[in-house]
Amino acid sequence: MTTASNNNSGYMVVSGARENNLKGLTVRIPLGRVTVVTGVSGSGKSSIVFDTIAVESQRQLNEVFPWFVRNRLPRYERPKFDFIENLTPAIIVDQKPVGGGSRSTVGTMTEVHPILRVLFSRYGEPSAGFSHMYSFNDPQGMCPACEGLGSTLQLDVGKLLDEDKSLNEGAIRHPAFAPGTNYWKRYAEVSRYDPKQDVDEYGERLFDADKPIGEYTDKELDLLLYGSGFQTKRPDDLGKVAINDYEGLVDRFTRRYVKPGLESLKDRDRKHVEKVVSERTCPECEGARLNRAALDSRIRGRNIADYCAMEIGDLIEELCRVEGPAASAVVPSALAALRRIEAVGLGYLTLDRPTRTLSGGEGQRLKTVRHLGSSLTGVTYIFDEPSVGLHARDVDRLNQLLIALRDKGNTVLIVEHDRDVIAIADHVVDIGPGSGVHGGAIVFEGTIGQLKRSDTRTGRHYREPPDVKAAFRSPTGALTVRKATLHNLKDVTVDIPTGVLTAITGVAGSGKSTLISRVFAAEHPEAIILDQSAVGISPRSTPATYTGIWDPVRKLFAQEHGVDAGLFSFNSKGACPECQGRGTVTMDLAFMDPVTTVCEVCEGRRYRDEVLGYKLDGKNVVEVLDLTVEEALDYFTDRAICRRLVPLQEVGLGYLTLGRPLSMLSGGERQRIKLAHRLHERGSVYVFDEPTTGLHMADVRNLLGLLDRLVDDGNTVVVIEHDLDVVKHADWVIDIGPDAGEHGGEIVFAGTPEEMARSADTHTAEYLRRSLPAKSRLSDA
Repeated sequence: MTTASNNNSGYMVVSGARENNLKGLTVRIPLGRVTVVTGVSGSGKSSIVFDTIAVESQRQLNEVFPWFVRNRLPRYERPKFDFIENLTPAIIVDQKPVGGGSRSTVGTMTEVHPILRVLFSRYGEPSAGFSHMYSFNDPQGMCPACEGLGSTLQLDVGKLLDEDKSLNEGAIRHPAFAPGTNYWKRYAEVSRYDPKQDVDEYGERLFDADKPIGEYTDKELDLLLYGSGFQTKRPDDLGKVAINDYEGLVDRFTRRYVKPGLESLKDRDRKHVEKVVSERTCPECEGARLNRAALDSRIRGRNIADYCAMEIGDLIEELCRVEGPAASAVVPSALAALRRIEAVGLGYLTLDRPTRTLSGGEGQRLKTVRHLGSSLTGVTYIFDEPSVGLHARDVDRLNQLLIALRDKGNTVLIVEHDRDVIAIADHVVDIGPGSGVHGGAIVFEGTIGQLKRSDTRTGRHYREPPDVKAAFRSPTGALTVRKATLHNLKDVTVDIPTGVLTAITGVAGSGKSTLISRVFAAEHPEAIILDQSAVGISPRSTPATYTGIWDPVRKLFAQEHGVDAGLFSFNSKGACPECQGRGTVTMDLAFMDPVTTVCEVCEGRRYRDEVLGYKLDGKNVVEVLDLTVEEALDYFTDRAICRRLVPLQEVGLGYLTLGRPLSMLSGGERQRIKLAHRLHERGSVYVFDEPTTGLHMADVRNLLGLLDRLVDDGNTVVVIEHDLDVVKHADWVIDIGPDAGEHGGEIVFAGTPEEMARSADTHTAEYLRRSLPAKSRLSDA
């Protein structure tokens, strides 16, 4: 790192950045200010902010620790750049879901629960002891029956067994116990083992594997399900005798799949287990998670579980009534944290709410609000689209948090597409002009006023917000949801019009996803649901593999030359032996930073040399993977392949190469590739959950064109969305509210966007009116 020059003393300067598609750019970030980095999806925003600035800050920060500590920290390669000046420590608030296991709650995530534990240990009557005695994550505080989970899983034997089938016919409804599996053999092929008898003589089988389970005697069924205390013998895979302690089916299944909890299982296992178990509130603690000593300890008649079950707004009022010397030392800390949560519109949450149930917007705000209690200054806070999942009203609250971080003496660096977040910037950096190879350069730097006057795509879309469209399609019918009561829904009955584009709106936590993604989807299973689930980002996954075209392409190569299709997979026989098909080699240099280099054997091509001699219509497999989507549509004549590639072009990803690793795509690109992957499915009802996530304003307009084509082809399209550009373009709007949590769950408006802008009295209507262009035909709304 060079010494900062006088001209750069107030700036963080990155020179010669070349990560991913960056074209050796140099950027200046003013210190102590809010800088927003904009640009179309895939232009290179994340490459400069996260892959360069954030990574280099973390890498250099790790260098201050001793080697022993550094060896246990995440290790980062030096990004591709010439030098950086005035780099500050970075705190990253990304878009990753809050997640957490069954033991992670709003109270533990925000660290309010530990404060309440201290309060009860000092002030509760009678005291259960030290603060850890009030923790459901500590063996001394947790309920012994549910081990602090608040619920218990119970195996439903009736669902696990098909009594009309025999063991040989697959009577046990779980793939791990399917005929031929190891677990199945422990019941279908065993006989009792007596050490006094010849081990090679199997004798009578313990169970008749051809007899339907429903015909078992009570004694036989009890032995199958609960037997224990003896040994069995059976032939193993090598023809020898395997001797095991017998374990009844219920005990084995419970030990293997129920005791660990659903959260600990792999997705595939969890789906199968969920079919045969039921989750019930723990009868001993009634869901409170704690043991009796902790629950008997009370303040003003309430125990700590009662506090955690209260909405945060109500809990603030309750804590204000707690008095006494012990309380005065603890309560202010809890109130400060709770008021910060309430300030960002999350006062409806409860501290016992599992974090895995939070919406994306709720999780994003909680991650942000955690940093407001910090006394750190001179830090760079880096945010990855913090407006994702937020209603326009909540974006206002988010902006106040971002400004507060700046005013404490920090630098705030934001990757963002939302107009309202861009509006608070002290400085804007626009990356472009296009995506992928067409991006990677700075097309604008300056103030908001200068951005409005600029001729970049961001500048044009920023100063020209769309108006509500003039004409609306007429519904062809309706799909009705009746008396929905899931979560916070209050006996909701609503008609979803068919043959049109419907926007489902409302503040975060109002009940939108519950109504549509849960209730509507369950009642109309024919609907194709495109949710917010993440796209797999394995370095070996590419647009070609993700969209499913690569298997037929490999078969075409194989048929052309009469060889094994596995030769044309860099995950199989055709892979370069040096890099195992990765194209790069990462060298672990002990205590030093790792270094990744292009594989010298295959020169980054991923394949063995002999594979490259096989060609299909003049191109080898590497050259095919180097084709862009647009080029591939001209190259391939196979209709099935082209049918899966066309959606990629329709969502604006025609510039992507077929072999680009998904791990190198931006968030907006991943969102669109997932959308394109599902569009080839044939359906008549499509449900999109916030499809504009990660999309630039220009990309949103392209998306709306795609949704219009779906509707014009006779489909019904339902979009759960906060983006007001989408709301203005809809034919029908259903607004849920009036607020969030217990204060939501009702239909507060249903009608056209024009009717909403003119007369509705909801949060969405208010911000819809604010977003209209100055010369709107509804300017008198």
